[in-house]
This record gives sequence, structure tokens and C-alpha cells, in this order.
Amino acid sequence: MRKFLVVLDDSRECLNAMRFAAMRAARSGGGVTILSVIPPDEFNHWIGVGEIMRAEARERIEVHYEVFAKWMRDKQNIHPELIIREGEPLDEIIAQITEDPEIGVLVLGAGTDSKGPGPLVTQLSRQAGSLPVPITIVPGDLSKERLESIT
Repeated sequence: MRKFLVVLDDSRECLNAMRFAAMRAARSGGGVTILSVIPPDEFNHWIGVGEIMRAEARERIEVHYEVFAKWMRDKQNIHPELIIREGEPLDEIIAQITEDPEIGVLVLGAGTDSKGPGPLVTQLSRQAGSLPVPITIVPGDLSKERLESIT
């Protein structure tokens, strides 16, 4: 089964990327893998404190994931899987794509502010020619109705 890989973070544009991935998967008989990356610099503390912070970060991610997963299950009949990795986001995204041969498309949401589309979109666009899967970049301000019409 072809899976759409979408990155879960705290950005507003993440919502449209999730919607797009779920709608495309539902219409094409695919699946969705949701990847969340915990940067290593969040845990540069004493060992005990770092472990508590790591556990809290995972709990926040799981709660955030469940909001999207419930919508995907209820509205699109898609049952996404959650992958949590620790490391540099760019490296971990590429590693996940490399390790899971069922991933067929990487879906990213593009930011709408004056700073540009966002660091992941910028970095991965530069490497698009050497990635083993295509990238779909979903505009962050695309309406839900427009998303439905193009998926």
C-alpha cells in the first residue's frame, strides 16, 4: 500500500498537510504515516530532567496526533500510524522515507507569512531531485473546500 508521509508539528500549515494526505489516501486506497520529530536540543539537561522532558514531549505529540487521527478515522476512514523520532528534523524525515518502502509521497504544508514557506519546505525543496519520493507542498491558506475539490 502506498502511504503519504506527513510531518506533525505546531505550525498552522500542518493542518492543511494533514487534511490533504488523508483525503488523497482515502481516494487512492492508500495510508497515512504521521511523523513527529523531537529535536535533540530539547534534552540537553541533566539525565533525569532530560528523561522527564522527553516523556512530556512524547505525550504532547500523542495528544496532538490523536486530534488528527480521530478526524481521519471518522471523516476519511483512514487509520494513520504515528512515528516519533528524535534528531534533526530533516535527517529524520529522510531516514523515515528511506526505511519505509511503502512511503510514496511526502506531504508538507507551506507557511503563509512573509518569512517564506518554512524551514522544512525550503530545505527539502533543495533536495527534491535526490529524494526517493515526490514532495507535495500544500499551501497553508488553502480552504477546506478547495482541498476537497483538488484531492
